[in-house]
Amino acid sequence: MSHRDDDFAPGTVWLVGAGPGDPDLLTRKAERLLRQADIVFQDALVGPDILALIPADTDCVNVGKRSGRHSKEQGSINDLLLAAARAGRRVVRLKGGDPSIFGRSMEEIAHLAAAGVRTHICPGITAASAAAAGAGLSLTLRGQARQLTFVTAHARAGERLELDWPALASDQATLAIYMGRAAAADIARELIAAGRSPDTPVMIAVNVSLPSERLIHGRLSALAFLVRAISDSDPTLLLIGEAAAAPGYASLKPAALALA
Repeated sequence: MSHRDDDFAPGTVWLVGAGPGDPDLLTRKAERLLRQADIVFQDALVGPDILALIPADTDCVNVGKRSGRHSKEQGSINDLLLAAARAGRRVVRLKGGDPSIFGRSMEEIAHLAAAGVRTHICPGITAASAAAAGAGLSLTLRGQARQLTFVTAHARAGERLELDWPALASDQATLAIYMGRAAAADIARELIAAGRSPDTPVMIAVNVSLPSERLIHGRLSALAFLVRAISDSDPTLLLIGEAAAAPGYASLKPAALALA
């Protein structure tokens, strides 16, 4: 038996990263697992070009959550994965981006592990990496952007977004903020109040890696205004920091040029 057969025995669950949407950015391993699966439980953000790679005789179940509209609660998803594994099926839980970045993977893994189900993770390209590549940017800059912080701006309805704003306000950090469109005004206000310059570059990345991708550059002080043209149904990522400036040495500070 080959390793490729052994790592997806009946009754096994794989959490697979679908990447940002472009099927060319799917890993070869992810594509193999999709071909081998008996059943796939996919997120709402997994696009049709990725789903088209799944064999026609494979069962596909949409369990996605999007903009507060849930097709399945997390507990129900956990139970569906467990039932499929107990039935001896090869199960793929297909998640947008990377399963380990704001993908609630550990809730599913813990539920399955408690029942003795073997679970693995196949990583995917996360939206921040794909957005930077699409814009021709680096998420870090030597001497200027020494930190890269992934943040989720998702909060329950009616709840304030509670983050460590002073820590996030460091001018040495690039912030990649997922699910940040609705909270853009709060994010800008809190970062500026914590000491981040209003002139800090921002990039808003919409539908990353897809033909409909939009990359909008601006300044932190204008972030709330810049997101107004974006539909609440469009997956949106915010990049904040000197590394998010439009490409070109003109956007770099003299200190960074000296270190180049």
